This record gives sequence, structure tokens and C-alpha cells, in this order.
Amino acid sequence: MTDSNSYVPPKVWTWTQPNGGEFASINRPIAGATHEKELPVGQHPLQLYSLGTPNGVKVTILLEELLALGHSGAEYDAWLIDIRKGDQFGSDFVDINPNSKIPALLDRSAAEPLRVFESGSILLYLAEKFDAFIPKDVAGRTQTLNWLFWQMGSAPYLGGGFGHFYAYAPIKIEYAIDRFAMEVKRELDVLDRHLANHEYLAGSVYTIADMAVFPWYGGLVKGWSYGAAEFLSVNDYKHVQRWAELVYSRPAVQRGRMVNRLSGEPSEQLRERHDAGDFETKTQDKLNGASA
Repeated sequence: MTDSNSYVPPKVWTWTQPNGGEFASINRPIAGATHEKELPVGQHPLQLYSLGTPNGVKVTILLEELLALGHSGAEYDAWLIDIRKGDQFGSDFVDINPNSKIPALLDRSAAEPLRVFESGSILLYLAEKFDAFIPKDVAGRTQTLNWLFWQMGSAPYLGGGFGHFYAYAPIKIEYAIDRFAMEVKRELDVLDRHLANHEYLAGSVYTIADMAVFPWYGGLVKGWSYGAAEFLSVNDYKHVQRWAELVYSRPAVQRGRMVNRLSGEPSEQLRERHDAGDFETKTQDKLNGASA
């Protein structure tokens, strides 16, 4: 690793060594599959291949909310894609998402299965498919999409920027941490000022915008992300805190956070989900004191 104070970028960058850090083994400058791997297929039309990271949780929250609303067609199988093992580079997964990122959705309800990738695209696709959690009026729909796309554009600063350099990078670089911490706090301030006058992001109604932003910024102010709550003084953002508690109070949100999860308390992890009974089994395990 070159000292940051003496590093001079070459005229042409080449990949000559792993970049270090927790995810070094899966990072590379080329796309495509690295191995042949067939994905499992369950009984439901919606097949989700994902991991319980913020981007994955967005989708499982929406699916659980749709089911809670009575949309039986939103029943789904959620299969675990372990990105630390490189599952996202398997041939079948790359066929669904050539960008090799979770989550990826296959909708088999039509004669020709439809692949949907990018978490924001999946949220919009499902909201429109089931006509739920996206306002019908132009103003409400526009506000929902404003905040949905805000999140999609902002997450790289929080996750790929701040999260990487603060929590995962093999060396601590003051400039990088300061730069991304400043941007994350600016984004929290954007949210806090907006939520001072709005119950939810799009106004008075709960939408896919809230489902998109909550796993990232809601998780941050609740102390779930990167061990950085104190560092970022998240308690200063009272309106974000209020909103995060409101969203988290929803049972479907709590269920969605469990799906495909590999971190936290074992009793709160549901590695795969194939029907609502899986949550009941997990709850019973918790009551019985089981650890898995």
C-alpha cells in the first residue's frame, strides 16, 4: 500500500494488486461471471436473490408491506446471495443483473420471466405492478420519485464513500473520512430540514421513498451502521430520528429487515424466506432461546 502523501497517480491506471480491506477478494475492474452457478427457484412468481444490506432490505420491506396490505401476488422466495463469497458473480445471477450487485428480482408471473435489477428500479416496478405505496396524483408521485432518486444518488456517499473509508479501508485516510463525513452530515441535514415539516418523505403518506431511505439513513441514526453514530452526532437530527422511529414501528419493516440477513442477533436473521410461516418459526425460536 503506497503512502497517501507520496502517491502520484500513474499516467494510465492498471490493476496490479488487490485494494485491501474487507471486500478486496470480490473487487475487480471487469464485469461478467467468474463461475457457473445455477440459481434456485421456489414456488412463487417473485424470486428475489439478495442479501440483508440496506439495498436488499429496501425490497424485502416493500414485499412485506405489500403482503400486509393483502396483495397475495407479492408472495416471494428470498434466496441468499453472499457477496463476500462472490455469489453475485455466478452465471445465473449475472444473467439477471449484469452489474453483479444485489438485489436482483426475477418475475416469473408472465410467459417470459422478467428480470429487474437496481434496488430503486425494483421498488418502482413492484409499486406500479401492485398499484401501492406510490401516490396516484402527479404531485405526490413526483415527490416520491424525487426522494427515491435522491437516495439512489446519495447512497454511494454514505456506503461506498463514508462507510468504506471509515469502517472497511485497511488504512485510515483523514482527507477521505473528512470529505465523506461532511457529505453524509449534509445529507442528514437535508433530510432533517425536510422532515421538520413533513410526516414522511413525500408528505403525509408512507411510500417507497421512505422504504428506500430508511435502511440507509434511518439505520444510520438508529446506530446500526458502521459504528459511526457518535462520530456523526446522529442525535442532532431530531426529525430524522422521529421519522426513523415511525418507519421502524411498522411490523412489515421489522420483518423485511430480517430477510437474507447475516449480521446482528441470530434470532433476527432469516437467511432465506419462502412464506410467512418462516417468520413464525423464527419468532418461536427466539421465544425458546434458540440461537439460529
